[in-house]
Amino acid sequence: MIGRWRKRLSGESEKPLPIQMESQGKMFRGSARNRILITMGVFFAFYAVIGVRLVQFGLEEPPASGAPASRVTASRPDIVDRNGEVLATDIKTFSLFGEPRRIVDADEAIEKLMTVLPDLNYEQTYRRLKSGTGFVWLRRQLSPRQQAEIMALGIPGIGFRTEKKRFYPGSSTASHVLGLVNIDNKGISGMEKYIDAQGLADLQESGLALPENLEPFKLSMDLRVQHIVHDELLQAMQRYKAKAAGGVVLNAKTGEVVAMASVPDYDPNNPVNALEKDRMNRVSAGLFEMGSTFKSFTLAMALDSGLVKLTDTFDATRPIRIGRHTIRDFHGKHRVLTVPEVFLYSSNIGTGKMAEVVGIQGHRDYLTKMGLLSRMQTELPEVATPTQPKVWKQIHSLTISFGHGISTTPLQTAVAAAAVINGGKLIHPTFLPRTEEQANYDAVQVMSEKTSREMRYLFRVNVLKGSGRRAEVPGYYVGGKTGTAEKVVNGRYSNDKKFNNFIAAFPINDPEYVVLAFVDEPEPAEGQHSATAGLNSAVMAGNIIRRSAPLLGVKPDFGHDIEPLLVAYQ
Repeated sequence: MIGRWRKRLSGESEKPLPIQMESQGKMFRGSARNRILITMGVFFAFYAVIGVRLVQFGLEEPPASGAPASRVTASRPDIVDRNGEVLATDIKTFSLFGEPRRIVDADEAIEKLMTVLPDLNYEQTYRRLKSGTGFVWLRRQLSPRQQAEIMALGIPGIGFRTEKKRFYPGSSTASHVLGLVNIDNKGISGMEKYIDAQGLADLQESGLALPENLEPFKLSMDLRVQHIVHDELLQAMQRYKAKAAGGVVLNAKTGEVVAMASVPDYDPNNPVNALEKDRMNRVSAGLFEMGSTFKSFTLAMALDSGLVKLTDTFDATRPIRIGRHTIRDFHGKHRVLTVPEVFLYSSNIGTGKMAEVVGIQGHRDYLTKMGLLSRMQTELPEVATPTQPKVWKQIHSLTISFGHGISTTPLQTAVAAAAVINGGKLIHPTFLPRTEEQANYDAVQVMSEKTSREMRYLFRVNVLKGSGRRAEVPGYYVGGKTGTAEKVVNGRYSNDKKFNNFIAAFPINDPEYVVLAFVDEPEPAEGQHSATAGLNSAVMAGNIIRRSAPLLGVKPDFGHDIEPLLVAYQ
């Protein structure tokens, strides 16, 4: 050992040393390779675990969401008109929901959502997203574009549910007839509500209301005629600067409602103003004193009673005075009038005296029989109940004879007018298709055919020579009666505010359709100094007939008119 150290100190090398260093290098290289292999193994194992977990996550069911499952029970049948044109249908829409437990940053989520939905209520949405519940609605019924833009935001805890939304291609054209559905696609008004009551709601609850199982629901309406009526009403409101207007086209032989509209109305696709008072359905849910159109029923009553003949006369020289009340004619002739003249000149005195001939109880019974004093029977839920005096006295009978003192709906008035001119058959109105045979099965004979024939004659006389001249449509033999009623304001009749209406029937020699048009609180049209029914509602009815008669299949006839008039005109 000492010798070995000496050799090292003297600088002499020892032969075994290179062998030892080579051995040490091999050991170093071996340990480095092992470390690399171990490191690689660790990495491979780590990524293998990640890969396995990713596969497991991919195979696992997604975590349950708090969102309710989609419900096929929300489906509704299409509503179509008598020609198969779609009036209402379901479309797919998307509703936005949030899962507060999965929301990372509520403020950030809301700020992002408001870039797509700027009208989103910040405070309300914040409370919902911080509620800690499993599910909250944020916005129902979004468009596909809104859904795509929100999805692109990539907000955790935000999702969509596919739902059904009701879509009305005609917008406001038939809104009061079709009605509305709520956010869950349940009918809440109009024919939508009626459809639910006929069993759709039960099918939805049982899960059987599948779209492929729902047949289209057909109405009696004609979309083409409905558009005409709606268009004429809008023009009339503008032309006469009126508060409202309405109209109905009724099949006189079947009772089918072919068209019905009331304006102002609303868009059922966005019914934000549907509950405003002025947008109510005035045709079936509005009550009005109908004015002189009621004289049609008074004359029909008098003639049908047998106590009055078409050739009789009534003295209209002086007003009728009863107690503190005085009944005058608007444009009095101050002479004796024949029955046709009473109708032609719309004499309050003459019709009042006819009511006296029949008697108070007979008058009330007759109007009840005509369906004018009780709630109308039809499918539409929005139907008002007429008002009348609790106790009928002589003054009531006199004023009711010319349309003041009771309030009824325009649709009821049109139905009663149909009975007056169709041969005396009272047919309850329907919004569903009905044949003439089906209508006759349930019809009630409320007057003789002879009386109905005489009333058709009087209707035609009034259009040819009376206040209904502006409703005449060449070739269609229009007959009708005007009604200008003063409205009650603060308990008294107003000279300035009127409810004007016109009842028309065509062709009057064999009536197929009844048209009633009204305008509420009209002003004189440009170039006119008055706003009576003959100057506005008669024009509206004539325009509706002119545009719709060809579409309804009524052929014009330019032959001979009705028999020579019996009236001696002054």
